[in-house]
Amino acid sequence: MPEDSQNDGDKASSLRSWVVWVSVVVLIVVFLSYSKSAAGRPDELRYDDFVSRATNSPSLVFDGKIKPKQNGLYEITGFFVATNKQGEVKLQGSKPEKGSPFRIETLVPETALQPLLMTGKFESVPENTLFMTFLFTMLPFALIIFFIYFFFIRQIKLAGKGAMNFGKSKARMLDKDNNKITFKDVAGVEEAKEEVSELVEFLKDPKKFQKLGGRIPKGIVMIGAGKTLLAKAIAGEADAGFFSISGSDFVEMFVGVGASRGRDMFEQARKSTPCLVFIDEIDAVGRSRGHGLGGGNDEREQTLNALLVEMDGFDSQEGTIVIAATNRPDVLDPALLRPGRFDRQITVNLPDVRGREAILKVHAKKVKLAKNVDLSVIARGTPGYSGAELANLLNEAALLAARGNKKRITMIELEEARDKVRWGRERRSMAMTDEDKQRTAWHEAGHALLNVLLERCHPLHKVTIIPRGQSLGSTMSLPREDVLNHQRLELIDTITMTMGGRIAEELQSG
Repeated sequence: MPEDSQNDGDKASSLRSWVVWVSVVVLIVVFLSYSKSAAGRPDELRYDDFVSRATNSPSLVFDGKIKPKQNGLYEITGFFVATNKQGEVKLQGSKPEKGSPFRIETLVPETALQPLLMTGKFESVPENTLFMTFLFTMLPFALIIFFIYFFFIRQIKLAGKGAMNFGKSKARMLDKDNNKITFKDVAGVEEAKEEVSELVEFLKDPKKFQKLGGRIPKGIVMIGAGKTLLAKAIAGEADAGFFSISGSDFVEMFVGVGASRGRDMFEQARKSTPCLVFIDEIDAVGRSRGHGLGGGNDEREQTLNALLVEMDGFDSQEGTIVIAATNRPDVLDPALLRPGRFDRQITVNLPDVRGREAILKVHAKKVKLAKNVDLSVIARGTPGYSGAELANLLNEAALLAARGNKKRITMIELEEARDKVRWGRERRSMAMTDEDKQRTAWHEAGHALLNVLLERCHPLHKVTIIPRGQSLGSTMSLPREDVLNHQRLELIDTITMTMGGRIAEELQSG
């Protein structure tokens, strides 16, 4: 779902909550006012009885009001003051205690009302206008109707609207202005960058290829680590839009929803050309049909069929390129990999030692490193690490430096972060006897001594007897380059160095 639609939904939800609470408060106030008026219903008096009581002391009138009505009628309301048996006025604080309320509606000349006004016991109230009468009469009913509409009818409409949007694509759009990732932010995969460079040139200047009759592939399958970052870099380098969706977002429990979302995704892409459509983990929807026990999945197969039809239905000359990512290309349906669909595969390999150093330098721009930090040492000690794992290593080093109240990251934090990622945290609290510590020290000393003496072992880098992970100690060698081949004499020296720890223990213990 696009971010704008999500924000609109959040605003509508907050507005509904606010209206519901206001309506509830108004209804409570209206209910209490009606309850109060019903509980304190005024007495109906004849005008003669009222005049005799209002003019004779001490039956004074407290808070009396005279309100003109239509056709010469006057409404007189108020409270008689409560008195005791001796006729004394009862006080409530500094005011007379209210007795029973009264109300009369009578037709009298204004001259008859003047004596009452002169006593100071009554207040003349102007006649209500038509608007005020309508407001006080109809406002409670209008609020009740508004509350019913918002709470019930609107909810039903929104539910229907959500059902209509159920088949809409969940692809997230990253427009040109927000995508700042370029090839400068991608290191260690130079071959893959060269292979996708023609996509960037096509998105920038499609006429260059159209003049020669060349056709850019409609779809590309990326295999390996760092696929999403490379796809974003292609869009950022070409200044094109970027749609991102996962293969699992297509598949739902209702048959036909995934196919509808696939069609809607391509329709949105056509409106935003030039753009890249990135489908991550496409094997979730693109597995081979008809394989496995229990038959196929109708929803997944219909989604795959719709995806194949859409791939056939649009032309790459329109400026839309689809990139699919997976780590299991062997399970994809053969129809997906035919010419005219995902007919090109690009493998994003793990970086070598130079690539790892370049990746570390890219991510090091976001953190503060000390001047004596040598990233090449960290790159040599992290064979097989992907770009994400190297970024995590730098983040762990930054956390360690912050925990030690340091202003910059030093080699100590980088080495500790590398060891923590590879072998786990140090187990300094592990209970070890002095005999265990001595035996571990002899064992690691045997490894280290033979590592230095043998010519074909990698250079010694670090020796420790602090438990870490499953080991009681470690002897680490650091190759100068990535090891791709092994010679016989090199393997013999490595085996000798490995057995040196056990031999040292036997020599020490006799």
